[in-house]
Amino acid sequence: MGAPPSDTRRALLAALAACGTDLETPAWRELARVVDTAARAVPALARLWPPDTTGPYQPETPPWQDLARELAAAALRDTATRDALAAWLRRHAPSAPPPAPPGPVPGTTANAIGGNAVLHGPSVQARDIHGGIHFHPPAEAPRSRLPVPRQLPPVTARFMDREADRRALDALRAEHPAHAAQVVVVSGLAGVGKTTFVCHWLHEHADSFPDGQLYADLAGPAADGESGPASPTTVLEAFLIALGVSSLPAGTAQRSALWRSLTSGLRLAVLLDNAFTAAQVRPLLPGSPTGITLVTSRNNLTGLRVDGASLHRLEGLPDESAVRLLAVGGGARVAREPAAAQEVVRLCGGLPLTVGLASAQLAIRPHHSVSALADRLSRGQGAVDLLRIDGEAVMRTALDMAYDALPEASARLYRRMGLLPTDRHDLSMLSAVAADDEPPQDAEHLTDIAVHALVEANLLEETGPGTYRFHDLVQPHARRLGEEREDSARREEVLRRFVGWCLSTAAAAEHILTPSHRLAGHDLPDVLPGESVPPTPLDGPDEALAWLDTHRNGLMGAVRHCARTGRHTHCWRLTDLIWPLFLRLRPTEMWIEAHRLGLEAARRSGSRPGEGRMLTSGAIGLRDAGRYTEAADWYRQALEMATADADVRQQAQALSGLGHIALLAGRLDEARGHFEEALRLRESIGYRRGAALTRRRLGETALAAGDPDTAAAHLRRARADLDALGETYEATRVLALLGHVLVRAGDLEEGTRLLREALPRFRAGSARSEHWEARCLEWLGLAAESRGDPAEAARHYEAARDLLRRLSPADADRLESRLRQR
Repeated sequence: MGAPPSDTRRALLAALAACGTDLETPAWRELARVVDTAARAVPALARLWPPDTTGPYQPETPPWQDLARELAAAALRDTATRDALAAWLRRHAPSAPPPAPPGPVPGTTANAIGGNAVLHGPSVQARDIHGGIHFHPPAEAPRSRLPVPRQLPPVTARFMDREADRRALDALRAEHPAHAAQVVVVSGLAGVGKTTFVCHWLHEHADSFPDGQLYADLAGPAADGESGPASPTTVLEAFLIALGVSSLPAGTAQRSALWRSLTSGLRLAVLLDNAFTAAQVRPLLPGSPTGITLVTSRNNLTGLRVDGASLHRLEGLPDESAVRLLAVGGGARVAREPAAAQEVVRLCGGLPLTVGLASAQLAIRPHHSVSALADRLSRGQGAVDLLRIDGEAVMRTALDMAYDALPEASARLYRRMGLLPTDRHDLSMLSAVAADDEPPQDAEHLTDIAVHALVEANLLEETGPGTYRFHDLVQPHARRLGEEREDSARREEVLRRFVGWCLSTAAAAEHILTPSHRLAGHDLPDVLPGESVPPTPLDGPDEALAWLDTHRNGLMGAVRHCARTGRHTHCWRLTDLIWPLFLRLRPTEMWIEAHRLGLEAARRSGSRPGEGRMLTSGAIGLRDAGRYTEAADWYRQALEMATADADVRQQAQALSGLGHIALLAGRLDEARGHFEEALRLRESIGYRRGAALTRRRLGETALAAGDPDTAAAHLRRARADLDALGETYEATRVLALLGHVLVRAGDLEEGTRLLREALPRFRAGSARSEHWEARCLEWLGLAAESRGDPAEAARHYEAARDLLRRLSPADADRLESRLRQR
């Protein structure tokens, strides 16, 4: 039960009298905030502040009397007003009663005051008064004033880059509505430097927050001294004391209300570090739109987004900045070994914490090379276990804490994802991995929920619609937990399902992109009975090729896993199924490695068709890498096998390959002989597609021999046959080649038209191919040069060079030289 309003009013008037005459003191500013709190419940109070009077406080004047009366009445009706006003009175009301008046002068009659009378302020007790009375209150004792809180942790001496992140926070602050309290969540993986970054930003903007900077580590310790999340009640106690509150309410709700009242109107910065949940943060949010609250967390705290918070996710340092940080301890060694330095940075995931620890290791081992450090970090659990502070593997500890906070389904999925030899994951894959735990109809929905918790904890990053990746330092941690906490049978089952998913989705992509490539009698249900895993749905050629590109490393990981574990049929079949990846995207080293493993696996499994396919397809990869001698050897082995097996189609394939190598080597008569024999064989078995492809090779041979008319004739026939067969990709390749031949023959207009017709087909749809897009652009550049248009030629060469930088660095360098020479 609150005090009667008359008592509260009198106490307030007494406190006003005790606060002195300077309306700019903290007491008067705090009273303004109390009035603001009360006005939220009683809007009419807003018109009473500041009182409509001049000069210092005059308790007998109506404006002050009205204010005291209305505040006292509002305190009876509104809890926030009552708490705020009570807190203000505890700090500013007179702490001792006035001294007792002296006794009566002898010979006079005493004037007594009795009953329950209460006197406030100056008073006179006398029988008769003659003349004027003047009150001279004693000088106010100096009031101790608390220092403005500046609680931020000190900033580090070496702070690298983060310019883009600084600009992002500046933009969030500038765009925020002026009427609402601003909250920004800065999230990211442990060790990414969230606290350091935010502290630097707040120190840089200290002038914007003259009322102070408050800091709390929400990670603990808890109120009982044990480790764990700090309770809002404990944090509020520290904040309120820092603002001068000496008597605190007991409950969290009451403290939170008082906190909002005291901070209303303050230009205050609050840093809530290492938050666990949105619920932990909400009671700590100030009530002022003129300040800012920054929250750092390893989680994204999406619950605060509902409350209007902004989110900024902090990533690792840019490579250049991370190398500079490494050089702090490594000195000149870093400059002498730039490749090793880049590898150390990569193995550290670009995190300031781990790069800084690696830098410290170089500092204390001045005779160790950067290469030696890179070698150590590449083993076992790498930076997660090797880089330590005072003997503690800090990254491993942080990741263990994040893992322990996961829901069970997410923790289980995290362990199993760590077992997979891939750097990209999608929901269909993960549903397959978790399928034995959930009803099939619910698997993808429940997997999505489990994945969301991993993304929320910043253990998993979304790289595209439904596609995810681990941070480089998280992957080995997840793998260790999978190896330690999943039994051998479960690990084998998880990997079996992953390989099955790779096979089924690669088969779907092959059917979309190269339907004629499938070996007869080698559909998956026939080859791998009982091992079918639902594929990722692929909607058309663009999506199929994008899937192959996104998952290329995982597909190669599956091929290696099958080779290592003796799953020989799976190994060569998967290599064969991802042919569209090799054909369209030309990853040469992967192409060669996969086919070496596939060839050995086909021989071990006793599959003659598989061995022949690995030889001819693998030889193309060797040929593209310029390894002509080895490629020719593979083709000859394939030809010998096909001849022994009376496999005419495979004989023609091997002969065509030998002819192409002879063409590239400039042995044109030999090339023409191989192609003509391949054409005869293919026509003898009615293989129209193969015959059309051979005519394309004959056209290329004629062009190399300086006979563009014969070349054009072969190519027109090939194009017509391929169009009739619906072979869009091959027909478009021939279209571009024909355009190039016509340009060489001097028909610039028609040749350029055909090249321009082919180019958009290579950029999208069933003929999409970056490799052929680059070739087409280069040929358009040559056509432009022939027309005397050097500016257009340069544009085409530059576009082709940019594509080839990833596909074929040697060709990119060749085009760069051409551009420099112009």
